[in-house]
Amino acid sequence: MKRKLWVTLISVLSIMLFISACSNNSSSSTKGDSASKGSGGEKTLIFGRGADSIQLDPSKVTDGESIYVTNQVYDTLVRYEEENTEVRPALAEEWNVSDDGLTWTFKLREGVKFHDGNDFTAEDVVYNFNRWASSSEFIYYGYMFGATEDNLKGIIEKVRATGDYEVQITLSEPNAPFIYTLAMPPFGMASPEAIEEHGDDYFKNPVGTGPFIFEEWVPDDTITLVKNEDYYDEVAKIDKVIFRTIPDNGARFMELQSGTIDMMNGLNPQDIETAEADDKLEIIRRPSMNVGYLAMNTDNDSPLSEKLVRQAINHAVDKKELITLFEGIGEEAKNPIPPSLWSYNNEIEPYDYDLEEAKSLLTEAGYADGFDVKLHIFSNPRDYMPQPKVTAQAIQEMLKEVNINVEIIESDWDSHLEAVENGKHDMAFLGWTGDNGDPDNFLYVLLDKDNAKKGSAGNIAFYKSDEVHDLLKEAQVEMDQDKRTKLYLKAQEVIHEDAPWLPIAHTTPPLAAHKKIKNYQPHPTGSEPFNLMDIEE
Repeated sequence: MKRKLWVTLISVLSIMLFISACSNNSSSSTKGDSASKGSGGEKTLIFGRGADSIQLDPSKVTDGESIYVTNQVYDTLVRYEEENTEVRPALAEEWNVSDDGLTWTFKLREGVKFHDGNDFTAEDVVYNFNRWASSSEFIYYGYMFGATEDNLKGIIEKVRATGDYEVQITLSEPNAPFIYTLAMPPFGMASPEAIEEHGDDYFKNPVGTGPFIFEEWVPDDTITLVKNEDYYDEVAKIDKVIFRTIPDNGARFMELQSGTIDMMNGLNPQDIETAEADDKLEIIRRPSMNVGYLAMNTDNDSPLSEKLVRQAINHAVDKKELITLFEGIGEEAKNPIPPSLWSYNNEIEPYDYDLEEAKSLLTEAGYADGFDVKLHIFSNPRDYMPQPKVTAQAIQEMLKEVNINVEIIESDWDSHLEAVENGKHDMAFLGWTGDNGDPDNFLYVLLDKDNAKKGSAGNIAFYKSDEVHDLLKEAQVEMDQDKRTKLYLKAQEVIHEDAPWLPIAHTTPPLAAHKKIKNYQPHPTGSEPFNLMDIEE
């Protein structure tokens, strides 16, 4: 009862803070165009979000706020279908793979131009791949190009133009997720001329082939895009898109209600009912393909390096109570991958809430009197964690019951990523929205030892299981999905036993929009191009 009262008080406090923030921010002016109607009768979409983009070079970012923008500016060789992660042609019209799975040949679409007017050809594809291969900043450098103890060459061995509009990619070993990986945002094709012109400043001067052209970036305020009239696919119906940063969820929702923005993400769960009751607004739910989690740093001198301690923390958190803070948009997580993915291990029994078992495990590990620990969290809402501070405070109170004293360290998103990717935390909140619908994109990216390198870690638990690594690497080269499924089922069992995470939730992230917004199709990967949308006058 005591803990339930605390969770209730936290919820009430969050509502009070949101009301206060709304009052403080409601007088802020909307910079740029007013929502929906730009100068000269243009159709302008103003999209409210909780944080600014980190940068606009998709090869170097994983955060959703950056990818939301880059998905409008860039195209990839192949793209996902509108409602799922099956692939279809984009910059490549067709492709084939050799019988041994090593040689992929892509026939490119002719007549495509970059936003700077340069033609898109096979040499541009080669340039982009060479650029990625020569930069450890490329998000998938280690996966695609970097040498590991298993593969001294990296997966991609060679990329060459075999004609003006034909490219051949040779792999060093078969890779089952390869074609799906190429549809991911980091593989967006950038203009070589623009990269050479802008050098180190290219990240804020993006040039692609996508449905919208970059116009302006006012840091921590707005990013403005205009439609590409010469787009090779369906030309956008909207003339201009403005991504506007409004950090507070409540203030952002008030602006939506007042009409100064047209759409928003990062909706407070308690505002969903309000939006549904407003005849001018609608709630749009994104299909779930994510996980929000608390990672425990296994690679430092803290008690968290002990498996028994991590298991104790899993037993000490009442997730049924915790999930009430998600107010209907989340379900409890027990695995690192969401139930919507093939190979999800539903046979795994979640850690039950059991304080006595938690205390027993801590005693066995030598920490009967508990210990102090720091929990790093991000301040702005994420799709998989709509109320990070409230959630952290609830966990803080729960862990007090087993004498674990939690200090919460709250940072902006950029600073949080820098800290956790460098292993400066004991525990940390983070989450992931799947990029390509393959379990590899969760398990390998987030929990393999290849990705536990300080400075660029995707595996922020710094969990280094040889058994998991062997299972995941075998699954990458196995082309039979049934056999891959068995490998992933086993990997999830090992991860569950080792408990590097406290998995928290899978969510169906809500967006709110004015009903005049038409044909918006939210994608499971977390963002989508806006060229199919329209605004009803």
